[in-house]
Amino acid sequence: MKLGAENRNKTLLAAALGLLALLMLVRTLTSSTPSAAQASSDTTPTAAQQAQRRQPRSRAARRVAPGKGNAVLAPSADPRLKLDLLKSSEQTEYAGNGRNIFRAEAEPGPIPKPVERVTTEEPQGPPPPPPPPPITLRFFGYASKPGEPKRVFLADGEDVFVAGEGDLVNRRYKVLRIGNNTVEIQDVLNNNTQTLALQPG
Repeated sequence: MKLGAENRNKTLLAAALGLLALLMLVRTLTSSTPSAAQASSDTTPTAAQQAQRRQPRSRAARRVAPGKGNAVLAPSADPRLKLDLLKSSEQTEYAGNGRNIFRAEAEPGPIPKPVERVTTEEPQGPPPPPPPPPITLRFFGYASKPGEPKRVFLADGEDVFVAGEGDLVNRRYKVLRIGNNTVEIQDVLNNNTQTLALQPG
């Protein structure tokens, strides 16, 4: 018996909820129907509005811009094509000033003729003396032992010389100073001094 009472309560509750849902649905449908009808009536033009749209616009509705002869129409919702305005725009002629609108710079002027310059030769003094010839010696090693004065190996072509500071080599070159990796040589004929670096032999 207890089982049947529970089923009865559930059945009554389901029936009450179904009835409530049906009432809500009916109320929603009845409240939205007048607003839809009202909106459709607002968007449908009346016969008077349609007749007014069919009438051609009078010339009084046109506005004329100050200082211009062209007529400018006031905004309108009339979708018809206005042939008289098209004809007036076809008769408009463009009169430019002859300037090329596709070029940013001005037209170039005439090219000036080059001015001929007359050059006069100035008297020159005697040419400067030629530079002294380079020293042809090659420094390629040391010939001294510890405790002795420094001596170096110098070569001129295939000739090899052993010289110390102050010695004359090949009757032309004087050894002025012997450094760690350099030798300072003076060409006594041309008074030219040059430093020779040590070259591996």
